[in-house]
Amino acid sequence: MTRPSSIAVIGAPLDLGAGRRGVDMGPSALRVANLNGRLTSLGYRVADLGNVAVEQPESLPTGPSDSRYLPQIAQTCVRLARIVGKAAGDGSMPLVLGGDHSVAIGSVSGMAQRFRKRKRSLGLVWIDAHADMNTPETSPSGNVHGMPLACLIGMGPRSLTHIGGFAPKVDPKNVALVGVREVDQLEKPHVKDSGVRAFTMRDIDERGLRAVMEDAIGIASAGTAGFHVSLDMDSVDPQEAPGVGTPVRGGITYREAHLAMEIVCDSGLMTSLDVVEVNPVIDEANRTAVLAVELVMSGLGKRIL
Repeated sequence: MTRPSSIAVIGAPLDLGAGRRGVDMGPSALRVANLNGRLTSLGYRVADLGNVAVEQPESLPTGPSDSRYLPQIAQTCVRLARIVGKAAGDGSMPLVLGGDHSVAIGSVSGMAQRFRKRKRSLGLVWIDAHADMNTPETSPSGNVHGMPLACLIGMGPRSLTHIGGFAPKVDPKNVALVGVREVDQLEKPHVKDSGVRAFTMRDIDERGLRAVMEDAIGIASAGTAGFHVSLDMDSVDPQEAPGVGTPVRGGITYREAHLAMEIVCDSGLMTSLDVVEVNPVIDEANRTAVLAVELVMSGLGKRIL
């Protein structure tokens, strides 16, 4: 793949899928951290397409207890998929700013639809402390941001799995899950039996991040036209990224996070990217958003030398 010359920045200020409020301010925090200016400094043309429309939870019924705000999340993801697909069709790389991780259902669906029309398939590298493979039947909280990866491989509510009229969006054998360290008890069989390849923090500790990322990229690119990267900032240790929706101790380090994104960039195979779960309400002077922007820069070509 040739490096795209333009990037479409798309805000998705959705926090209906999360249990804690605040990640709806994530897109603003990333823009305040000079995301667009930094991307321009790398030589990209940057088109900021603004924010996808999202309803406010205060004005809504929560809906089913096992999948809270499901209809509204599905509507937002349908809108986002349309915007992402059009941006990619226009020759730009979509960069989606979350919001909670349920926005990835929209961004990946948009890319998968675009490739499907060309009879190609999409791979997926999911960098996250959590597996995000619950379904309404297994979720202890009913929060949809714990379900998006399951939905993208065809497990979960039809309104989320079948955006664009088909499922799965990504073949499980082309999905790599990196940095996992907290999986719900009933969710574990989904991860083990799905065909998704999960690399836990133990794998990273034992083998090193470079080996894990090379395997992940191999999985996501085998027979595909490239891969989407979904970066949940809670994959990074809370000492470096305190302002996230669901922090978990023992994450990847500052330097490992940069290495992961540099290796992604070196592959030349990333088609699109989301950065999710930045929560400025519990952050310290916006430093999680600043780190998120740094990681985007590493993924898109910034080098030390």
